[in-house]
Amino acid sequence: MSSADESAAPVAGALTDKTDLQDPPDPTPGPDRTAAIAAGSDAASDADAGADADADSAPLAERLRPRRLEDVIGQRHLLGPGMPLARVVETGRVHSMLLWGPPGTGKTTLARLLAAASGSRWASLSAVLSGVKEVRAAVAEAEAAREHGQRTVLFVDEVHRFNKAQQDAFLPHVERGVITLIGATTENPSFEVNAALLSRARVYVLKSLGPDDLLAVIERALPLLPGLTLTEEARSLLVDLADGDARRLLNLLEVVAQLAEAGVADEAAVMTAAGTRYRRFDKGGDLFYEQISALHKAVRGSDPDAALYWFCRMLDGGCDPLYIARRMLRMASEDVGNADPRALQMALAAWDTFERLGAPEGELALAQTVLYLASVPKSNAAYVAYNAARAHVAATASHGVPMHLRNAPTRLLKNLGYGDDYRYAHDEAGGYAAGERYWPDELEPQAYYRPADRGLEAKIRARLDRLKALDRAALERSGRAPGRGGDGR
Repeated sequence: MSSADESAAPVAGALTDKTDLQDPPDPTPGPDRTAAIAAGSDAASDADAGADADADSAPLAERLRPRRLEDVIGQRHLLGPGMPLARVVETGRVHSMLLWGPPGTGKTTLARLLAAASGSRWASLSAVLSGVKEVRAAVAEAEAAREHGQRTVLFVDEVHRFNKAQQDAFLPHVERGVITLIGATTENPSFEVNAALLSRARVYVLKSLGPDDLLAVIERALPLLPGLTLTEEARSLLVDLADGDARRLLNLLEVVAQLAEAGVADEAAVMTAAGTRYRRFDKGGDLFYEQISALHKAVRGSDPDAALYWFCRMLDGGCDPLYIARRMLRMASEDVGNADPRALQMALAAWDTFERLGAPEGELALAQTVLYLASVPKSNAAYVAYNAARAHVAATASHGVPMHLRNAPTRLLKNLGYGDDYRYAHDEAGGYAAGERYWPDELEPQAYYRPADRGLEAKIRARLDRLKALDRAALERSGRAPGRGGDGR
């Protein structure tokens, strides 16, 4: 390694080798766990370093991979004094775990450091490139190492890409202690990892690196890029473009160094190196659903500016605008409802407009609808009423339709009494048949729909209250039981 390499402390986020099966030697014995980490992690990287005749030819991210726990930037909630993974290093006892976090947060690096701290043999697989055959081979090697008294940490990158059968292949070997499994995933383990494996591994959540962390990464990387000077604006833009991903930051910084003229990189140089800006946005992944959830909640909470922000974040990340259009139909029905029925019409019109115009012109109609949905009065009364009615129907018998409510299209049915005593509402005073019963004879009337006192629904509520009063008066005159809702409607 060059003198510049030796002077620069490594950082998290550079994860380049995913399928090695190296066996690092046992870390230095004794109470100094930091020395053990350094020895074990350096040994684990020997194969990669030896593969390059010139260490300077390795990617910047790989050259800055942390060799010691204190070199890791970020994740203080896991690595700070007394925190869970710091305790693992102190005790030298590593357990099966899942490291869940965004790309470039140091999952592979942490797994290496933990394996070295425990004196375990390191083996790794990529779920993208491996199957049950490779898992069995790795387990066989672990069993052979176990016979010689050596433990094995099996690291599985992108473990969420394994199907249920492949994930199940680990279970007996984890239970018997043949392997200590460390899985890395960018997806929510609750949905992507089966319950049996989840019950045998503890989940640790890694966070995206913050701006201060990313600035520290830049400071540590600059000694390996001699002659490169960054303006403050360039540093800020690099941090912004990295979007919490240390690996992305280092890869971009390396390109900036190659393209910078006279060794000075300003904001324009960074933009040239970056090219098209890509956000972290994985369609169908956690971030996708987190952002649509934020959009929905901002609309529900009547914050049009926040709703517009999340709408634009999703477009910026590459979300299909038609997906958002479909979700806005749901928002219009679930959260606006009858407080403003025009919301549903606007959502349909925006969808139709986008399909006619396409992007980017049609996106304005979607943005207009986002703002409208977030600004108008809200009511979930229709949503609540629908769910209550579905639950009630599912929980009760299939009662017959009362005779007076049945249609009588033939003479036979009319002679059988179909439609007898039915009161045609349009012929009644005010167009309303006060006291008429529309429920099955065996069923007590219910009140599913309780309109809110907002928007148009306030008027709907007032009208229904008037009708309930007419019902009560009619029932008192006839002496019959309530015929409409459980509250007298």
